[in-house]
Amino acid sequence: MLSSSSGTHDAYAAWRLSAFRRYFAGNAILFLGWQMQKVAVGWEIYERTGSALNLGYAGLAQFLPQVLWVLVAGHVTDTFNRKRVLMAALTFNALASIGLALNSVRGGSVYLIYACLFATGTARAFFMPARAAFLPRIIPLPIFSNAVSWNSTGFELASMTGPAVGGLLIGFFRSATLVYVITALGAITFVIMLGNIPYKHESQERPPITLHALSVGFRFIWKSKAVLASMLLDMFGVLLGGATAMMPIYAKDILQVGPRGLGWLMAAPSIGACTMALLQAHRGPLRRAGRTLLFAVAGFGTVTIVFGISRTFWLSMAMLCLLGSCDNISVVVRSTLIQMLTPDDMRGRVSALNGLFIGTSNELGAFESGLVAGFLGPVVSVVSGGIGTLLVVAAIAWLFPQLRSYGRLDQPAH
Repeated sequence: MLSSSSGTHDAYAAWRLSAFRRYFAGNAILFLGWQMQKVAVGWEIYERTGSALNLGYAGLAQFLPQVLWVLVAGHVTDTFNRKRVLMAALTFNALASIGLALNSVRGGSVYLIYACLFATGTARAFFMPARAAFLPRIIPLPIFSNAVSWNSTGFELASMTGPAVGGLLIGFFRSATLVYVITALGAITFVIMLGNIPYKHESQERPPITLHALSVGFRFIWKSKAVLASMLLDMFGVLLGGATAMMPIYAKDILQVGPRGLGWLMAAPSIGACTMALLQAHRGPLRRAGRTLLFAVAGFGTVTIVFGISRTFWLSMAMLCLLGSCDNISVVVRSTLIQMLTPDDMRGRVSALNGLFIGTSNELGAFESGLVAGFLGPVVSVVSGGIGTLLVVAAIAWLFPQLRSYGRLDQPAH
């Protein structure tokens, strides 16, 4: 599935661009801070309230604004200078983190934490589509999948190290304040990095914000069957394959490996994803990207089933590493495919909707897994989710031949 094209493949093509090096560094620092802040927010809220429900409100406070602003954010990204939209969103995100730091120092209200998290979610609603639409403007499309692979490596490294660093800082200082400050500095660092990236804005007509203008992204996705299929595949794969939501139960009651084992289980998908991202960066462009995407999500469902029935820690670890690898293939192929098939003047709106689908499936996937586990047990929840993922792959492969036949990732389909 990872076979390369004829000719010499430059695994470091993206790194030869100074714009990508600046973008990668700023993006990795930002996500490191976000992962640290995620730990800090959870620790502080639980320390103050002792309530699991209050922890759920933290996720809700960040999720709601992304739903609220999704259409407007995509419209703004496609209408205005994407670099400035990205920098403005990052600046607003930094201000929200500073608000969390000030509230932490003063021992302020938990409701102020939720307000800052709502502001964070608002910033991310604009940041995600602007970021996705900005990258194809600074990276030539023939090497775009190479850039996505390297970029996902930075994200996975941040996902592995961020929570650990955040936890160490909180444990040492007995406070989340410094973590919030570091997160704000990370966002500002990305702003500075972006400021040094040459970018030429192509002026667009600025239509009024009407329902028709906002729904253009929906209509394009519906007409572009390969884009629609890739989004549905990812959304239902994440929605049904919610093994990660059950990991605390598996660590404590099924595998009986305790908190330390839970830490390894939580890290395993990122280890697999990081390894696969490096492998993809060093291989040539995919020749059959559509089939690769289908096989990757099918693999995701298969290893989910094996993890669900495993009673051996090392087998479970291996399956979670493979799960992360399959997920990374899916992310790289889907992200590249969507950007290749979407016209530049619509990338903001399509990216905003894609981000919403992914975020919704993550939130609902955890809820679905917990709901099934509550009635039928965690094993049935995980295994049935894996089976459901395989059924979705079969259905989409049958319903969308456009995805099955999609070829090279470094060339737009005709």
